[in-house]
Amino acid sequence: MKNNTICPKCESEDTIKWTQRKTENRGLIQRYKCKSCSKTFVLDEGFFRMRNHPQKITQSIDLFFRGVSTRKVQEHLGVFYPHNASHKSIYLWIVKYSKIISKFTEKMKVNVGEEVQVDEMQCFRRRSHKQKRGVEEDWHIDSICPETKFMVFGNYVKSRGKKQIRKVFEQIKEKSRNKVKVITTDGLFVYPNQIRKVCGWNNITQCCNISHNKVNASKGEGFNNPIERLHNSMRHRLKTMRGFHGSMESANSIMKGWGIYYNFITKHQAIDCCPYELVMPEFAETLKEIKNKWHGLIYLSKEADL
Repeated sequence: MKNNTICPKCESEDTIKWTQRKTENRGLIQRYKCKSCSKTFVLDEGFFRMRNHPQKITQSIDLFFRGVSTRKVQEHLGVFYPHNASHKSIYLWIVKYSKIISKFTEKMKVNVGEEVQVDEMQCFRRRSHKQKRGVEEDWHIDSICPETKFMVFGNYVKSRGKKQIRKVFEQIKEKSRNKVKVITTDGLFVYPNQIRKVCGWNNITQCCNISHNKVNASKGEGFNNPIERLHNSMRHRLKTMRGFHGSMESANSIMKGWGIYYNFITKHQAIDCCPYELVMPEFAETLKEIKNKWHGLIYLSKEADL
């Protein structure tokens, strides 16, 4: 019986189902055979050489981003699965698959509204869990579309300097395909110059190509409510973690994973759906029939790399 699988050795599509490989925790895994080069292989759907079942891995990731600690996730798995995993393994799953999915989703173009709000949130990180005193003061710079509640881009960095702010504006410009007309920020002094550098300056009108709406709360000009609500959701998750304990890379991966959870997994009361359904209608049709969104995103991320 022929199928659409491709041989990893000779890239031939002339493959057939061959045998099933028995595993201790994942059950039977289908093995295929290439009729051109006689090589047998297993499809890599994002869980290649993983000792645990994809359902168990994605369940752990989902529980973590819903506010459960890795040790509590471990206790939960011990009740329902005969073979338990350590809390360190769960942490590695979270970091690994957050990287894989974010690499895929950050390349997507989005149909956001004309306004995007940008702000930064202070975070605290210990270099290791053994460090008792002193913490590193880092920043998470993010952007959100107030209309669709979609988090356009977020980045965990050591400082909120010109280079870090510019990267956020560049991602907004690229992902929105220059559809954004207004960028709303607070009174941080680096914003106006970086908006001008990324979005360009019109010599005829003597103004920036994108309008900069600066809201300074200390002067009584109000608050950027949508992005402040986003920060409150982030703080709610980070509060139970008591800050980050590790490298910048792992902290950034966790925040990328939380952004995926915010955009693709959980529904928002204000719009009664996930934000990605409003800004990516075609991609929403692809994920519509997939109940386990984490599994679907991992599979599509891996398929995009092939």
